[in-house]
Amino acid sequence: MLISMNDILQPTREHRFAIGAFNVADGCFIRAVVEEAEATRTPAIISIHPSEHDFVTDAFFAYVRERTLKSPMPFVLHLDHGASIEHVQRAIQCGFTSVMIDGSLLPYEENVALTREVVRLAHAVGVSVEGELGTIGQTGNSVEGGVSKVTYTDPAQAQDFVTRTGVDTLAVAIGTAHGIYPKDVKPALQMHILRDISQRVSIPLVLHGGSSNPDAEIAEAVTLGVGKINISSDMKFAYFQKAREILSRESWWDPNVIYPEPIMAAREVIRNKMALFGSLGKASLY
Repeated sequence: MLISMNDILQPTREHRFAIGAFNVADGCFIRAVVEEAEATRTPAIISIHPSEHDFVTDAFFAYVRERTLKSPMPFVLHLDHGASIEHVQRAIQCGFTSVMIDGSLLPYEENVALTREVVRLAHAVGVSVEGELGTIGQTGNSVEGGVSKVTYTDPAQAQDFVTRTGVDTLAVAIGTAHGIYPKDVKPALQMHILRDISQRVSIPLVLHGGSSNPDAEIAEAVTLGVGKINISSDMKFAYFQKAREILSRESWWDPNVIYPEPIMAAREVIRNKMALFGSLGKASLY
């Protein structure tokens, strides 16, 4: 079934788990997410960045909606890091059930105004909205971007932002980064900031840049109100590592013999993340 972000995140705080939002880039990744969710009876969020949307084109989402609507598992189709009203409108027209508007690089009042307008448009057609306050770092190996110096989310400002915009979920900046961290970089998430925000707002919080962070910190974040965790690089790295391994030793050219093992490699990462987030088997709550 295909549902809104509000509906899929509704039980997360009470039951102390988070749901993975997996950035897909083509039909193989759709298969990896949907098939693993069905095999483990786990809710999942299918997340699409605007650059990925451009690549797969609008027509692709007829297949995604057909596949998820017929599934007994709960899914959300979500726009990740939409940068404009045009991005949001395109996603809604393609049948997305949730959108993110990322005004985090704008001056605060402009972020508030843009997010509030997207909330007005999206809520009118039953689509959930995620906003962002603060900035996500970047490791230099992800197309999702980010900034070199993180601006941490101010907890008091987060409370004001949620009240004034009416967003359904809030992406917060506590020190994560898009991509996989270099070996000489050890991330340290600022849990005291997350704890303060969680005490001030009641909506689910979102953690971007969820790949490659210490498991203990991610698990702690779930206990502090994070209901959605974005995963892209870890899953894609496993997929393409397996694809490169196969192509380095074989001369195959048929997708049906090349891609099954990469899909399974991606599924293994997805399953491990679902277990870490505590969402395995939670489809029974819906």
